[in-house]
Amino acid sequence: MTLTIGYKPTFLRDFKKLPAELQADAKDKIELFKNTDNYKKLKVHKLKGKLKTYYSFSISYSHRVVFEYQNKQTVTFLAVGDHDVYR
Repeated sequence: MTLTIGYKPTFLRDFKKLPAELQADAKDKIELFKNTDNYKKLKVHKLKGKLKTYYSFSISYSHRVVFEYQNKQTVTFLAVGDHDVYR
């Protein structure tokens, strides 16, 4: 299944602040993310605590994308960055 992705302004601001190499990695991972068969490879997981309605996946060892499902075929990316995105 292929997903449609929306972007919050905060995600876009955070993305522009990433180094160019990490931006390229993020773009590659976002393309993989569009196909739900790649979720295990990307380590997609549901968050806990105050972020329990959100999900996350890995860009690199230390960087993540936080997102939420709008419906089964649409997600919205909320934030990107190191583990501080969970705050």
